[in-house]
Amino acid sequence: MKTDIDKVFKALADPHRRQLLDRLHADNGQTLGELCLDASMTRQAIAKHLGLLEAANLVVTVWRGREKLHYLNPVPIQEIYERWIHKYERHRVRALTDLTKALEEKCDD
Repeated sequence: MKTDIDKVFKALADPHRRQLLDRLHADNGQTLGELCLDASMTRQAIAKHLGLLEAANLVVTVWRGREKLHYLNPVPIQEIYERWIHKYERHRVRALTDLTKALEEKCDD
């Protein structure tokens, strides 16, 4: 399944949805009821946010009997990292390596 990057960015833009992803990261495979425990949102709001996360493929669901379990899918986030972050990170790491070498050479003199 191809990732719709726009949907992923839209889903990640909301702090409530990021909080839900954090909760699934901490304890994957939760039901809607479990995600509602100690939540600052209504059950309906959480269900709506989960729907957007599912549409962005950040959350996948599995039915276990009558229970619908929600699981974090990190693949779209990894794809964003590889496309948007990694290529910039590479230059920063190279600059730090060059700086370290230059400082080490200066100390050796």
